[in-house]
Amino acid sequence: MSPDLEFLPRPERFDGPVRWFVVHRKQLLITADPSLPLLPEWSASMAAVLFPGESHYLGRLRGQHCCAVVMADDIDAPEGFLAEDLRRLIHRLEQQEFAMASRALQLLGWRINHRFCSRCGTPTELHPRDHAMVCPSCEYTQYPRITPCVIMLVTRGERALLAQGARFPAGFYSCLAGFMEPGEDAEHAVRREVWEETRLQVGKLRYHGSQSWPFPHSLMLAFHAEYEGGEIEVDGDEILAADWFDRDALPQIPPPGSIARSLIESWLQGRGA
Repeated sequence: MSPDLEFLPRPERFDGPVRWFVVHRKQLLITADPSLPLLPEWSASMAAVLFPGESHYLGRLRGQHCCAVVMADDIDAPEGFLAEDLRRLIHRLEQQEFAMASRALQLLGWRINHRFCSRCGTPTELHPRDHAMVCPSCEYTQYPRITPCVIMLVTRGERALLAQGARFPAGFYSCLAGFMEPGEDAEHAVRREVWEETRLQVGKLRYHGSQSWPFPHSLMLAFHAEYEGGEIEVDGDEILAADWFDRDALPQIPPPGSIARSLIESWLQGRGA
């Protein structure tokens, strides 16, 4: 973990202003004035007045305490603030800010979705120390959900495979990706997903890195993969199109800050499979 990003227990009190991650209608509240910090900073007492309700401690970012709070859906964003989809902020937030925002969205979503025990239906209670919801009746404990996914850039000589998903804007292409199955390791998931989505076989794999992706609770495991055989076939349902692209003829690709863009830039710089 980066020394700038600390996931710690909630302190008894806060010294100085706190950085707030305010979630409103599944979006992040940001300041509208470009001369001010993108993420608001208030004292804990001021935030309690502005946004009544339980706050959730996230940890420290470069030594500053960070908290998250949910703003009611039926209330409009206050004057001077905008609600923005986190995906559209990825190029405006620093890497560690995005990680903390990801943490905020996932923890708040988890709290909302696990208010009742999935075993017996009893209202759950927050664990006094851990990020966990505990059932006072059957003592079943529910932890935040993290869903592992693989994302891979397949290369064939000097070209890379990019695909257009059914939900992508026209002309937008990205790396292949998919959820891991129970009992499956990441390497097997890479080979299976490439085959299922394009009918290609891949050989050599090289791990690239990972990224928390809170849409809603994914952990992206990124790989470079070397083409081994087959011809591209797509189903036209989940994947609309896929093709090999040269470095100097890329389509519209994911924005900087995303693990998909990092994979592609690594290949552009000659650090592929």
